[in-house]
Amino acid sequence: MDTSLLAFASISIFVIVTPGPDTALTVRNTLVGGRRGGVFTALGIVIGQAIWVFATSLGIVAVLLASEPVFHAVRLGGAAYLIYLGGRSLYEAVHAGRWNDVAAEARPAQRLPSPVAFGQGLASDLSNPKMAAFFTSLLPQFAIPGDGAFWHLMMLGGVFCGMAFTWLALYALAVARAGDFLRRRNVRRVLEGLMGAALIGLGLRIASEHR
Repeated sequence: MDTSLLAFASISIFVIVTPGPDTALTVRNTLVGGRRGGVFTALGIVIGQAIWVFATSLGIVAVLLASEPVFHAVRLGGAAYLIYLGGRSLYEAVHAGRWNDVAAEARPAQRLPSPVAFGQGLASDLSNPKMAAFFTSLLPQFAIPGDGAFWHLMMLGGVFCGMAFTWLALYALAVARAGDFLRRRNVRRVLEGLMGAALIGLGLRIASEHR
């Protein structure tokens, strides 16, 4: 493997496995929609990353980052979306506590439609301006200058997206595999509450950050 590609892959792995909005949303949607919901969330996130890569390769993201109002609008929109999803999780966790034990066992598990899971993953990633800053600052450092720069940037982005999908899909499968335990009413309430709090915390942190 080329040393520059190896260095890029090493940095990418560190970024991918660091918990953040993508991981929290994948776990949350796996709890709500099972393995399929988690995998489709991961797919939406990766498609969003691919769009950022394409925009970076074309130079569009550089224009976004140069525009202070647009950058902050995207940042605040993304933060609001994470807070909204976190609020829904907290509401569902609290609301579940109102069921009696019999009703809780009899009620079918809530399912998250695959298109909704995909859309949430896509919207979460596209509304995260930190992805734009990440790809703009990282990809050009490993690109080959000249006429082939665009395709080299796309190739590097494809490597990142492939690794990100593998990691998030494995995360979803691991959470889904423990489904019988995680679907217990009290366990699910706690996990939904934790994921909700995590999403709200991440949203507030993004909203309060300054460039």
